[in-house]
Amino acid sequence: MRMRLIALGLAAALLATPLAAQEVKRGGRPILAVATQLKNGEFVWAPELAPSGPVLVVVNLATQRLVVFRGGVPIGASTVSSGKDGYETPTGVFTILQKAKEHYSRTYDNAPMPNMQRLTWKGIALHAGNLPGYPASHGCIRLPTKFSSLLFGTTSLGMTVVITSLDVAPETSPPPALSLPAGGSLSNAAYEWHAGRAGRGIVSVVVSTTDQRAIVLQDGVEIGSAPVRYSGELAAPVAYVLRGRESGKNEWLKLYYSGSGGSMDVASDEASRFDAPTTFRRQLADLLRPGSIVIVTPRPLSAGSPGSSLTVIENDESPR
Repeated sequence: MRMRLIALGLAAALLATPLAAQEVKRGGRPILAVATQLKNGEFVWAPELAPSGPVLVVVNLATQRLVVFRGGVPIGASTVSSGKDGYETPTGVFTILQKAKEHYSRTYDNAPMPNMQRLTWKGIALHAGNLPGYPASHGCIRLPTKFSSLLFGTTSLGMTVVITSLDVAPETSPPPALSLPAGGSLSNAAYEWHAGRAGRGIVSVVVSTTDQRAIVLQDGVEIGSAPVRYSGELAAPVAYVLRGRESGKNEWLKLYYSGSGGSMDVASDEASRFDAPTTFRRQLADLLRPGSIVIVTPRPLSAGSPGSSLTVIENDESPR
């Protein structure tokens, strides 16, 4: 009986211990392609693909994956474990409010939360933890220990974390056309386009409202650059993800905080917010396909400052 109790105790201890991180070598493959093949507890990390630029983290609840973008280039991906039934992780766009290498939960028996990065004051955070291969947390996003440390060293207060249930991995469907607004003062402006520089990987676009410029990246290589103006105020970064095409029209998701289950659909006139060279938009449309991401940020394209803490959800509860 005593041996059985000891065995049960050891099993419980193992379950409570964060899963040992297993790094997967990229071998020249695009990060997003590797992400789809990761097994539970595995991650891939290649920060040299984009040494500088704005950082964005996208968490996919449907695939239990996290992807790190820097300057619009995927530089890392990992498996995760999000909130289980009854404790679902909310979707939306969040900012990192607080960081702590060593942190313990005030809600769940002083449970350790290494490399904690708080997304809401109610208790949603990124941190190292056990990854059983399915959603199992109380709302937080658990990461492999080594990956959580690498991510902790890359992020900064105030930067954006997108949580969505949309699969942002590359798909094989044909590229849809991009709807173009009529007119625009930049419609005939000069721009650069070198589509032959890269392979056939997923395309991402970064638009800086400060620089009034967009860069297009494919397989981590800049293949285009153009002047772009965005109408309206933009206090924090916004991400648009191309969901698919229905009845000949593109379906985009605008990833902003709207609460769990809230609408992220893009209005039909959203494209009119962007003023850019018409031919540039057409060439870009030829490369976009479901899974492509457009990041619009108020920061300059060379941003690297730590930023400031932004409160996303106000409540009277003490932090976990």
